[in-house]
Amino acid sequence: MPHAPNLGEEDLDAVPPPQPVFHVEQALLGALLLEPHRLDDVSGITADSFSTAAHAALYAAINTLPRPDPANHAKTTTWLDRVLTISREQARGLTASYLHALVQVCPWPSHAPAYARMVEAEHARHRLLTAAERLVHTVHDASLPHPVQTVLAEADALAAVVDDIANRFPPRSGVLPRAPAPPPAAAPDHTEAAEEEQLLLATATARPADIDTVRWLMPDDLTLPLHAGLWQCLTTLARRNEPVDPVTVLWEAQQRGLLDNGREPGEVLRMLAEPAGSVGHWGERALQRSLLATAERTGRRIEAYAGDPANTPFQLVVGARRALADTAAVRTRWQNATGGTPSQQRRSAPSIRAGPPTTTAAHAARSTRATR
Repeated sequence: MPHAPNLGEEDLDAVPPPQPVFHVEQALLGALLLEPHRLDDVSGITADSFSTAAHAALYAAINTLPRPDPANHAKTTTWLDRVLTISREQARGLTASYLHALVQVCPWPSHAPAYARMVEAEHARHRLLTAAERLVHTVHDASLPHPVQTVLAEADALAAVVDDIANRFPPRSGVLPRAPAPPPAAAPDHTEAAEEEQLLLATATARPADIDTVRWLMPDDLTLPLHAGLWQCLTTLARRNEPVDPVTVLWEAQQRGLLDNGREPGEVLRMLAEPAGSVGHWGERALQRSLLATAERTGRRIEAYAGDPANTPFQLVVGARRALADTAAVRTRWQNATGGTPSQQRRSAPSIRAGPPTTTAAHAARSTRATR
């Protein structure tokens, strides 16, 4: 969790608490300053669990020093002075008056374990939010040489955070998080996807026997509704052992209502008449694109859950695991397509980040790559 910069006394007293946890942290620190033996009852948090550098420094100092004798602590400020000296090494703006203020705002020192649990819960929410943001950022990182492997590694890291939170806050059955609308994703450029999906459809039409080799590819993996519908037409005809060519696919498309939006039959025929490369290559490209898009949706859903402070850790675990299940399902199909786990692929997955060349150039270049 990012810490606030070092602050002067007047700043510390005037910091507007961005969240109720700021008050909780003050109460916890006040309890520990007033009755240091309460630290023995506190678990599950570290200095990094606090929302400001000043609070983190104070908690670290309290943990560092031996507990004072209760009788002496009630009479002198010796231990408090030592806490202040050590904590100012990390937060120079701390003052004795702020420590006094913390003691004053603590309602019940005996409630320190409850305050610590609240701090732990808020820190868990921020950890989950950070991991989800990192997953979304990785999906959009155009510099990655192997985007699938890196994105799946981030998904694993996010899942590990969820598991850790679940160990600390076991989920309760049936407790679902509030589901605010996730932030909108950046509008994708479907130009390259459309070209490659057209090549997939045309090549599968020309070589229907190869359709069975890409059973891991689902219609929803394709980015355009028409392409998804045509792929369903192709797989249906192949499964029925019926003739497959541009005309039979066009007829099946009409039966499924794919031409109802004014799509010209001749356009569909032309799309299906330009095969290149292999069905497996274009299918793998489509699946890779689908996996990355699913990972982004997963990250954004979890971002939305974790960004709502009303969601408890129990709810966050349930919601995050459901979102991660979507990525896991596509990941399984990706592993089936590539013959193993991402780190044991037959070949490096091609990047789908670069902008597409012109259609003619794309056909020639991609045909060469696909037939290697």
